[in-house]
Amino acid sequence: MNILFIGDIIGRPGRGAVKKHLNEIKKKYAIDAIIANGENLASGFGMTQDSYNEMREAGIDLFTSGNHIWDRKEFVPLLDHKETRVVRPANYPKGVTGRGFDVVSVGEKKLFVVNISGRSFMREHYDSPFTTMETILALPEARGADAILVDHHAETTAEKNFIGYWLDGKISAIVGTHTHVQTADERILPKGTAYITDVGMTGPLHSSIGMDLENVTRWHMYQTPVPLEVAGGPVVLSAVVIKGAERSKAASITRIYQIA
Repeated sequence: MNILFIGDIIGRPGRGAVKKHLNEIKKKYAIDAIIANGENLASGFGMTQDSYNEMREAGIDLFTSGNHIWDRKEFVPLLDHKETRVVRPANYPKGVTGRGFDVVSVGEKKLFVVNISGRSFMREHYDSPFTTMETILALPEARGADAILVDHHAETTAEKNFIGYWLDGKISAIVGTHTHVQTADERILPKGTAYITDVGMTGPLHSSIGMDLENVTRWHMYQTPVPLEVAGGPVVLSAVVIKGAERSKAASITRIYQIA
């Protein structure tokens, strides 16, 4: 199958870029399933019912997320609903709201999607991504899937790289999110798994990872809190296309960096 993964969608500008370009990208690359990181959908922080509905109507099949999924408290209870097509990092401690994986039907085939978080320089104390992934990959849903995609939501390039190689040959693809800066290292790893350190963001181009530069600069210059707001101006859509995804390998991975 051919999978489109869209990098962290930032607020209204990011949502607008998705609606503007998604259909043409889907046709151009013969996309079967569309996954996106949605933890920044609502003004850059979290997700609301309206922003979720807007992107689902645009054609996104399932959202992964990360540490910002908790920023909109009114949406958090919905993570427990089966009809809510959003997953959060699977290596949160047992008992946390939501689920860390889900299945997307692609005709008669099944795409198994997992969300995990890195631990380096993250404020949260996550469970081990290694033991978490070992447990998940042993589940019947994973063992019976036709393709497996992992969103590794993490800070450091080193952590993303070594977990990528550790999962090589066990899954179809692993894509990095969270830093909002697209890396130019997309490749097929030695055992066949498609990999990129970070997909990048879908949001304002002239910004600090999506946020207005004036307020971010004041924050760093004076070390005092300021409200962070989504920037304006041109928007970039960052994504990857994973072609020929099978149970433990993929044929290719291609970056998309498109100014909306």
